[in-house]
Amino acid sequence: MSNLIKNVLFAALIISLVSSCDPTKKYEEQEAEKIQKYLSDHPDLNFTLKQSGLYYLDVTAGTGDQPVAGDSALVFYTGYLLDGTEFDSNEGDPAYKFPVGEGFVIPGFDEAVMLMREGGTAKILIPSYLGYGNSGYYMPSYTPLLFDVELDSVIVGSGR
Repeated sequence: MSNLIKNVLFAALIISLVSSCDPTKKYEEQEAEKIQKYLSDHPDLNFTLKQSGLYYLDVTAGTGDQPVAGDSALVFYTGYLLDGTEFDSNEGDPAYKFPVGEGFVIPGFDEAVMLMREGGTAKILIPSYLGYGNSGYYMPSYTPLLFDVELDSVIVGSGR
């Protein structure tokens, strides 16, 4: 067997071994287990699983405008880790204003706000791939997040 063929076969073997030892799969499985445990520990929360993987629960249905990309939303929110630890909130502060559907907030938050109507409140459970991901920036890698959100108002923008 020629050296070229041996080298190609050896490289293929190494690539195969490295790709089969993907550590991210373990962390993704652990995160999925955390989410399932939270859901089973809170059977009273009847979340709807969206196609994206977002878990959404209308607590109080709003009656006003529903924001679309290009609008601005003003929200009150409190963010929690699944163990109940609060990590951020703007309760008691002015409403947080952001352009919807423009990437100014994490994708799961953006998606959830576009499901709401003014005056509504929702509980959202965001898997890390719709949140802060696996970079470890701002939040530990593979951390699912839980938010209580109130859509205070919508400012109609270029999206309409």
